[in-house]
Amino acid sequence: MDTASLSFTALFCALLVLGLVVRTVLASRQMRHVARHRGAVPTAFSNTISIEAHQKAADYTLTKTRYGLLESTIDAAPLLGWTLLGGLDWLNQVLLEAMGGGLLQQLALLAAFVLIGGLITLPLSWYATFRIEERFGFNKMTLSLWLADLFKGALVGALIGLPIAALVLWLMGAAGPTWWLWAWGVWMAFNLLALVLYPTVIAPLFNKFEPLSDEDLKARVNALMQRCGFAAKGLFVMDGSKRSAHANAYFTGFGAAKRVVFFDTLLKQLSPEEIDAVLAHELGHYKRRHILKRIVLMFALSLAGFALLGWVSSQAWFYSGLGVTPSMDTPNDALALLLFMMVVPLFTYFLSPLMAQLSRKHEFEADAYAVEYTNGRDLASALLKLYKDNASTLTPDPLYARFYYSHPPASERLSRLQAA
Repeated sequence: MDTASLSFTALFCALLVLGLVVRTVLASRQMRHVARHRGAVPTAFSNTISIEAHQKAADYTLTKTRYGLLESTIDAAPLLGWTLLGGLDWLNQVLLEAMGGGLLQQLALLAAFVLIGGLITLPLSWYATFRIEERFGFNKMTLSLWLADLFKGALVGALIGLPIAALVLWLMGAAGPTWWLWAWGVWMAFNLLALVLYPTVIAPLFNKFEPLSDEDLKARVNALMQRCGFAAKGLFVMDGSKRSAHANAYFTGFGAAKRVVFFDTLLKQLSPEEIDAVLAHELGHYKRRHILKRIVLMFALSLAGFALLGWVSSQAWFYSGLGVTPSMDTPNDALALLLFMMVVPLFTYFLSPLMAQLSRKHEFEADAYAVEYTNGRDLASALLKLYKDNASTLTPDPLYARFYYSHPPASERLSRLQAA
């Protein structure tokens, strides 16, 4: 192995170890902080959150944090197995011997990798659903529904993913040195199309969406959207209670296909005034152009990613440094895609605090927008109910929250609302 390959191997190992160390330190801080404050409700919430609800949230957070740390540690084993221990190289050689080179062999390599990876993580997914979520009363799924979701998800992924992968692989071989620019264009076009098709084609495969039937609530929501200058294609209620007791509301779609979706659990938990406030918060994301900004950011980051892939895919050290011997007679494009997808998260993990900070900034701005068009007390009341019903801890470790939390901690968010 040459010097460049050895250097890249060392960098890969260093990032893997450093990521695990940072995850372990942050998780340990979170668990100690939450456990230390488990015995008493914070003063600011003492009149609204019971000690039982507070302790349930603490226990749920501790369990989820331990699980997340275990999952990260276990995930490192397949990563090493695929790369430095030769798993991906072996799989590629087996398929080359069976199928020869060419586009079909490369698609088979991608499909086999995804299938094996999915089977490896399946027990963790089952445990999270039927042990952790079940223990705290959130899981509503049966085993048959869970398996049906897996099957439908795999089928949809194959029907959509394989043609996109085939097109990208073809471009890598046929479009010359700037193939990555064409592939980026295809990827962006697909993402924009998915924003339009997801609400009406994909989401209904997994959930039922019925028009909002409560005429009073519908009138309130329409009046709010009219005040905010927002138009949607429809108001829908999703059977979220079929799978989970967690509650939510969201906008989905793009352009004329935008629609408002309420979880049925949310409608049961909140008053009409609180629903107005939560909806105004979601409207705030659109009116403050957060969705557009995130799409532009995704475009920019993905362009940089494709450009980087275009460069490293032609470097021998990229393959050999990750335990793969590139073929001299057939294209290595599928290998480059898979190795890149495995390595990039090691680098981007350390950007998590920046992305989380941007997200929290947007949440504060959406809260401020909601206060302009509804009653801030209703939003605060709704958030408290959601924190309680979703068993969200009121006492996260500050550093852990700064690193990971996409939404501000309850104390910060509610204090700003009270000040407003």
